[in-house]
Amino acid sequence: MENKDRMKYFYEHITSEHRLDEVCDYVSTDCIIRVGERHIPVGVDGMKQHMIEVRKTYPDLKMTILNQYCEGGYIISEFIMEGTHLGEWLGIRPSGKSLRIFGVNIDKVIDGKIVEHGGAANTFDALFEAGIIQPARENQ
Repeated sequence: MENKDRMKYFYEHITSEHRLDEVCDYVSTDCIIRVGERHIPVGVDGMKQHMIEVRKTYPDLKMTILNQYCEGGYIISEFIMEGTHLGEWLGIRPSGKSLRIFGVNIDKVIDGKIVEHGGAANTFDALFEAGIIQPARENQ
């Protein structure tokens, strides 16, 4: 299976089906999360913990890959994440609303495993559109 196909499978099956026991087949023990210029070591255990925390907020999480772009060892996956907001997140109480979050994951893959992960999603846009969060109001 090519790296592009492995990443699609990872997100649509391993992540969506919460198959934590298979994460080590797709994520390197040396995996880092890239946030701008910061590199945060997470490895397999950190990636599993991230998946557990996201699942607490969206227990029925499902990811669908819309498009993928490959350059060198990097794979950019455009996705839709769907799930019901049933867990607290950043102090936001569960709303019970179904959300569709769009985003991109940027993964550097070596020997079929993610060694670097980053990306962005429109989480706050989705929360705003669903009426879960409100715009800040200026003092009058």
